[in-house]
Amino acid sequence: MTGGGDTGAGATTSRPEPGEPIPGRTLEITREDLRRYADASGDHNPIHLSEDAARALGLPGVVAHGMLTSALAIGVVAEWAGGADRVLATSIRFAAPVVVPADEPARLEVAGAVRRVAEDGSTADVALAVTCGGAKVFGKAIVTVATDGR
Repeated sequence: MTGGGDTGAGATTSRPEPGEPIPGRTLEITREDLRRYADASGDHNPIHLSEDAARALGLPGVVAHGMLTSALAIGVVAEWAGGADRVLATSIRFAAPVVVPADEPARLEVAGAVRRVAEDGSTADVALAVTCGGAKVFGKAIVTVATDGR
């Protein structure tokens, strides 16, 4: 959504249009982020915390929690839309895990564009494209947000 105004970070002052891109972002995820997320969520699955456990299950290494990965990507849309309270619905299919190396962060490249706008302009669907190391993380990701209807 374009425009300025005092309605929040990234909030719109004009109606979004299909095809309009949202500002892309690069987000980093570290092993420490995974430990903090595990503590906060209660998800201590060893594939998110132990190299040995992840490899024993055929993974290339420790992988980020899917909910953490999706929340970070959805956050980019929420910022564009003017806040998390503008997110109405999400539909995400994972294509590949996000491997988080021990010595450096994994880098999520988050981009997206408006896919559809409701006739009355009250909502917009944003299609996300998220990659890590050039690999697609989501096969499909749609985030529906409330707009100001202009």
